[in-house]
Amino acid sequence: MGRAIALRDDFNGPELRRFAKASKDAGQSRRLLALAEIYDGGKRTDAARIGDVGLQVIRDWVLRFNAKGPDGLIDGKASGQPSKLNDAQRQALAQIVEDGPIPAIHGVVRWRRKDLALWLFEEFRVSLEESSVGRELRALGFRKISARPRHKGQNEFAVEGFKKTSPTRWRRSGAGSRPTPT
Repeated sequence: MGRAIALRDDFNGPELRRFAKASKDAGQSRRLLALAEIYDGGKRTDAARIGDVGLQVIRDWVLRFNAKGPDGLIDGKASGQPSKLNDAQRQALAQIVEDGPIPAIHGVVRWRRKDLALWLFEEFRVSLEESSVGRELRALGFRKISARPRHKGQNEFAVEGFKKTSPTRWRRSGAGSRPTPT
């Protein structure tokens, strides 16, 4: 069985409890309270019970705490999967969207995300989902703009004849048009 890793000397149990009380991060508070138990002379199994974790996790917390202090017990944001496109590919994508498609070459009259995903694959051999292409376009500052739908049988010249128009001047109703309630 290995030897327990010692905690830093510049903190104590009551101080960690104060940090835990002042913390806005629930996970950090739980970890600080578990380590305060060790500072107060408790066993690591008791700290694991307080933190609701195993002994290996307590060891990891001690290592993080020794390296960075109380701030080391805050969970960082997960970095996520890196983007498949590099900066040069993004600039090429922005340029082709800005220039618009050439129907004779690209075979389309307007860019769709599906068409851009196919272009990216043909040009750079990078396979992207349509939603990922949309995210990349949004990150580049492009927005989806769609035309207002119009019925196929609508005649734009006949529309003017059906619009309601208000009288040029409002007039007071005649005396006999509507009796006033008494």
